[in-house]
Amino acid sequence: MFSWLNGPGAAFKHPLPGSPNYLTAYDRQGRLLQALDAEGEGSNDGQKPEGSSAEAGDGIVPRESREPLKPFPLNPHFVSQSVLSEELRNEIYEQVKVRGKSVRAVSVLFGVDMRRVAAVVRLVELEKKMIKEKKPTALPYARAVLDMVPTTPLVKPPHKPVAHEPINDLPVHRLTEAQIFYPVSESRQFTRLDAGRVFSAAPALSRSEEGKPFNTPEAIAKITQRPDRIERVGKGPNAEQVLQPADVRIPHPHLVAFEHDHITYSGEATLRNQRFFERLEAEEAAAAEAKEIKKKKEESLTHRIQPAESRFEFRFRDVVVSREKIGTDGRGADAPGQRYGVPSYERKRGMVKIPTKVEV
Repeated sequence: MFSWLNGPGAAFKHPLPGSPNYLTAYDRQGRLLQALDAEGEGSNDGQKPEGSSAEAGDGIVPRESREPLKPFPLNPHFVSQSVLSEELRNEIYEQVKVRGKSVRAVSVLFGVDMRRVAAVVRLVELEKKMIKEKKPTALPYARAVLDMVPTTPLVKPPHKPVAHEPINDLPVHRLTEAQIFYPVSESRQFTRLDAGRVFSAAPALSRSEEGKPFNTPEAIAKITQRPDRIERVGKGPNAEQVLQPADVRIPHPHLVAFEHDHITYSGEATLRNQRFFERLEAEEAAAAEAKEIKKKKEESLTHRIQPAESRFEFRFRDVVVSREKIGTDGRGADAPGQRYGVPSYERKRGMVKIPTKVEV
């Protein structure tokens, strides 16, 4: 043990700043693998790469690859995932709260999932509130942890940012887990749009609607801007929307149109970016309009009465009790009141009452 501490293990007495310092990052002689790779590339080219160094003690080494990010030498399949750096976290907060950019635009700009962007904004807001109230914060502990885990740095323009994670991953829909044999004639064009209707048990499209493009920017925007117009199948509480193709269900469907522009306008980067931000503004305007319409509808159904010389305001809404609302057993999900006989689980043991996901 002492021979290892005095030999290869001596590198861990003074750990390299800004690096996880895992055992797999060094060879058996205690030399940093990243520095050796940089030195080898520099010797092959006749000079060292710009911005890198072969010395492990100066802290100027290339960004870690997947090989040094394996904390367990006997488990090569486990790779340590990166976390957001302090600078990137603050920049995300500034882009959303100070500059007023949308969560979707910031997600594309930094390569961070929209749910993580929303969580970062909430946590930084909470941190600023604690500092304002002069509550104790564990900043030394946080900085020490950040020094021991890989981080995604903030890369400012004109350099290309480092993507933190995939932002357009599509989760497996429960309707697609079934194996369905659906015979189709050879003369018919069967697309992903038809496959979604088969999985949803929806009737096939008419002959006049077959073969229409469904993955063009216009067709995608028509669905994403008005999701309430998507066809529904089923009756009552079991009604659900027809499964849409992946081009529509991904978190960033406008990136499909962006790739279309890469092909159509290959040499016009300014025009591509302009069209990209125009689509984002159109999406935000459509979402704001739908939200305003919903708010006005709620206001129209609410009667407000404020008695004279009173600081209270009474709000009344008309309640419709029908077979469609309460169901055959009187316990419909849309029924008013306390669900007509359904017990309340507010005080039941084991019920999760805290938020378990971030709604964007």
